[in-house]
Amino acid sequence: MQVRVLLFGVLKDIFPEAISSLQLPDGATVSTLLDHFRALVPTQQALLGSLAVAVNQQYAVPQQILADGDEVALLPPVSGGSPTPHIALVREPIAAEALAARLRQGEDGAVVVFDGIVRNNTRGRRTLYLVYEAYEEMALQQMHALAEEAPRRFPVRDVAIVHRLGKLEVGETSVLIVVASAHRAAAFDACRWVIDTLKKTVPIWKKEHFEDGAVWADGEPFPDEVRGASAV
Repeated sequence: MQVRVLLFGVLKDIFPEAISSLQLPDGATVSTLLDHFRALVPTQQALLGSLAVAVNQQYAVPQQILADGDEVALLPPVSGGSPTPHIALVREPIAAEALAARLRQGEDGAVVVFDGIVRNNTRGRRTLYLVYEAYEEMALQQMHALAEEAPRRFPVRDVAIVHRLGKLEVGETSVLIVVASAHRAAAFDACRWVIDTLKKTVPIWKKEHFEDGAVWADGEPFPDEVRGASAV
């Protein structure tokens, strides 16, 4: 059988020869596919052991059996039609004030905004610009899930999540989280939970371009229940 393979972030540098499909024996599992990649780069076992795997845009466990035509995405740690309408991946500048104003309603006593901005240096290296990429279909699914989960965890009314993709200059907004609630404490707590969880679970990666080179930013480790999907 043949499966479609998607690589993101630093994996595209490790495997510069595009691997768009892979022939596997019938009955092959996610673990079988990972073993193939481990054999190609034995020096990258630590990274490959930290991956999450998605099959047809859903996180998968190692024992999951693959089928002919499956789409399998290898996800390094990360750097529409929904009841929550303010979720988007965009390539144009994010209008933070306008989005916060649209989210606000009369019953809200607080609107908390997290505005993630491209800074001009990382650990003393001068940043020229950043480039963000995503596994877009899955990233949107995960962003919608966060926006729907937040009101179940915290007494908030609505959540907006917008992330920029492509090339970003210093001073531009990379990610905007807006939380509206009757009370400030819940809005603060929910906003922190959304951005912290997004950084760990939504498949978006950042490449930092400096005066002396470029690197993919180290991502935060996937949660155990996600990273365990690729552990063997």
